[in-house]
Amino acid sequence: MFDYSTYLRSAKLPHIWCPGCGHGIIFKSLLRAMAKTGWNKDEIVLVSGIGCASRLPGYVDCNTLHTAHGRALAFATGVKLSQPKFHVIVVSGDGDSLAIGGNHFIHACRRNIDITLVVFNNGIYGMTGGQYSPTTPYGDKAATAPYGNVEPQFDVVELAKGCGATFVARGTSFHVPQLDDYIYKALMHKGFSVVDVVEACYTTHGRKQKTKYKNNLDMMKWQRDNAVPLSKAQTMSAEELKGKFVTGIHHETERREFVENYQALIDSLKGGKK
Repeated sequence: MFDYSTYLRSAKLPHIWCPGCGHGIIFKSLLRAMAKTGWNKDEIVLVSGIGCASRLPGYVDCNTLHTAHGRALAFATGVKLSQPKFHVIVVSGDGDSLAIGGNHFIHACRRNIDITLVVFNNGIYGMTGGQYSPTTPYGDKAATAPYGNVEPQFDVVELAKGCGATFVARGTSFHVPQLDDYIYKALMHKGFSVVDVVEACYTTHGRKQKTKYKNNLDMMKWQRDNAVPLSKAQTMSAEELKGKFVTGIHHETERREFVENYQALIDSLKGGKK
């Protein structure tokens, strides 16, 4: 059995997450994936911004950065450029990574820098008051959408693919073995990798959807019943996929990595070339 304590700062526990939150499930999945890589803890840098997910690095016994709202990828880029030997992982909520941090998300994908981003996608700003986020489902109520959200959702997978990420996957906090595999493969990928994790926040999101969810267990059942594996989705019509979300590894390719490009430029300048 995996010994989680080897990766934890036990003095920082218990964690702050609410009962029924998916963060703890994703946290354990990430720790198992990190252990599977065989990397030394001193070679890992775990970076976060602001929000419920941002508290995660404080519980992990490796190099960690808790940064400004939406700026986790910017800090992570600086770390990777200055210390390419480090394995850099960013954990970020949907609001942190796609709203205030959206520009950094776009350009990290475009650059193809060797960083792994795990998006804790619960469709809400959980810590800051329950405001709707870029991934809040259409029609769902939130603190800033008391009559229902009228904006369409970002599709994290399609956004990452369109912006140039070279590894893109989607999992859920219900389908744990698959999530372990996606995160591990993302960590091992050379280039910018994104794992979109669909999960639940009952405290600030689920309890406002009284006709959809009676409790946090109903939100887990929603993940179970609406996740469609990529292999199955390819045989389904658009009408059949309406209201569903597709899980699996959606995109995996190779492209010149940003730090290597940057180093090549430095080397050419040292050699007197323009």
